[in-house]
Amino acid sequence: QCLLSGSWQSDTGCRMVVSTLDKESRFSGSYLLGPAVGDSEILISPLEGSQQDAGLVPQPIFSFTVHWQIQAQTTVFLGQCYVGTKGEEILHALWLLREATDSPTEDWKATR
Repeated sequence: QCLLSGSWQSDTGCRMVVSTLDKESRFSGSYLLGPAVGDSEILISPLEGSQQDAGLVPQPIFSFTVHWQIQAQTTVFLGQCYVGTKGEEILHALWLLREATDSPTEDWKATR
């Protein structure tokens, strides 16, 4: 069964630490950027999200938002938790990063 609670590490060395899911399958935690993404120090930002009820769906869909502490940016992640052939939990996700802009004419470059 897939549960997001705990610590996760990406292929690039970033880490996500997720609290226990509440009764509504919501969670909070921290997202940690590390040296693998070009920073000389580890940067920690809060995250909030939700997951489908793992009791109803064995490989649930999840989403979470990270509000970056160092810049006017927010990233949203959307993905699914899979159980591998050896029983390991694996997350696959897509993300969008939004930066604040000074005017509507700069809006085109604000989302990656």
